[in-house]
Amino acid sequence: MGPSQKPNVCGRLSRRALGFFSRDAGMVQRTNLGILRALVCQESTKFKNVWTTHSKSPIAYERGRIYFNNYRCCISSVASEPRKLYEMPRCSKSEKIEDALLWECPVGEMLPSPSDYKSSLIALTAHNWLLRISATTGKVLEKIYLASYCKFRYLSWDTPQEVIAVKSAQNKGSTLARQAGIQQPVLLYLAVFHVLPFSLIGILEINKKIFGNVTDATLSHGILIVMYSSGLVRLYSFQAITKQFMQQKLDLGCACRWGGTTGTVGEAPFGIPCNIKITDTPPLLFEVSSLENAFQIGGHPWHYIITPNKKKQKGVFHICALKDNSLAKNGIQEMECCSLESDWIYFHPDASGRIIHVGPNQVKVLKLSEVENNSAQHQISEDFVILANRERNKNENLPTVTASGRVVKRSFTILDDDPEQETFKIVDYEDELDLLSVVAVTQIDAEGKAHLDFHCNEYGTLLKSIPLMESWDVTYSHEVYFDRDLVLHIEQKPSRVFSCYVYQMVCDPGEEEETTDKRNKTDHDNLKF
Repeated sequence: MGPSQKPNVCGRLSRRALGFFSRDAGMVQRTNLGILRALVCQESTKFKNVWTTHSKSPIAYERGRIYFNNYRCCISSVASEPRKLYEMPRCSKSEKIEDALLWECPVGEMLPSPSDYKSSLIALTAHNWLLRISATTGKVLEKIYLASYCKFRYLSWDTPQEVIAVKSAQNKGSTLARQAGIQQPVLLYLAVFHVLPFSLIGILEINKKIFGNVTDATLSHGILIVMYSSGLVRLYSFQAITKQFMQQKLDLGCACRWGGTTGTVGEAPFGIPCNIKITDTPPLLFEVSSLENAFQIGGHPWHYIITPNKKKQKGVFHICALKDNSLAKNGIQEMECCSLESDWIYFHPDASGRIIHVGPNQVKVLKLSEVENNSAQHQISEDFVILANRERNKNENLPTVTASGRVVKRSFTILDDDPEQETFKIVDYEDELDLLSVVAVTQIDAEGKAHLDFHCNEYGTLLKSIPLMESWDVTYSHEVYFDRDLVLHIEQKPSRVFSCYVYQMVCDPGEEEETTDKRNKTDHDNLKF
């Protein structure tokens, strides 16, 4: 018997209405997303540009929300028309939000306040305040003063939705101090918190005496990653460091005496003292050298990807086993392309253990598997390849006849990322619909045209192609988000001019076409940034 045919949308809706589901709590949600995926990919479905706006400050997107004015203005992109959720009052330059993360309520945990069950924006201000802001109203729900001894600038997840790391700007010292040869003992600080309810784990200093000339450091999944200008990357256990070198446990909102001063932890002007000071070299978990500190871990079992630490090796990727540093069979991946921009590689975010390798004219999805008759070794093989739609240049090798009648053959090579040929610029993964989204750009006459393609994540089959109406300048910075039934394109032009183009799925394009122009005009009149 052949493979069973998948039910169509009507069949799925009928089964949902009759309650034909397993006892699995996520079955209804998966069925709903399967229906949405079928609607998104069907031929009659169109994506229409429903809103366009411009701003002089950066534009950010997160989970159906578009942020303007350094996160102080929030627009909902979920409704058929953009709707302003909130706009926070004007503030001084020192109160500007420098970085932010969206926190969403974890499932199955008891939280102290009803407001904690709603999404929050965790924001870092220019004057070192860490804020928790309601994602729907813009109201400040919690605030923590970090410190006055350094300038905190960056937010990141250590453990997604559970633990955040707040990183300071690197302390390079004043020009006079550097000229005088005065060494700065502390290079940067990392403040680490559990979120909701906020609780302090500690503030760690990265000092030159212990770690040497560090160029950067960060936390990821409980691992302290330290990077050097030589390309060296070192990994340490943050839990082991905390256990060994924490000087005093601190609790937010509690009185504390530190260095002869008494104050409340997390309140101004006392802030949070640096309570994790490493006095001896901590145990090293792992060390590797890679060009430009490029280092990734993933796969099943654990493997890592590096580029050999030589400039001529740029574009060559080695995939090695984490347990013994052995190179996987076919583990040297090099895309044979001649282009101005480098290809890039990363572990697939779908947790399948696969690897995505993107070049200007092809996207390779690689899989990691055991070598036959040798379970201790693993090999890399192609799962599928997505190719750009290109035609051979007819004028590439045409002969030229000189005035004397001599035939001269012209031979030249066109770059693989030549703007006149379709070139891949962005590859992303929509986890809820299980689709790969690929942005391809072609230069037509004086302007570039882009389209967003949806591919089956399992087989790579092209399921849908969406043209983007606005021109695409390859010299600008671009971000494209595909989120369920929405496509959003953010473009940064020269002189810090930012543009945002919002597309939404419509199944009846006739009526939508009549109202799009009117809606866009109304939106421009009502929403200004």
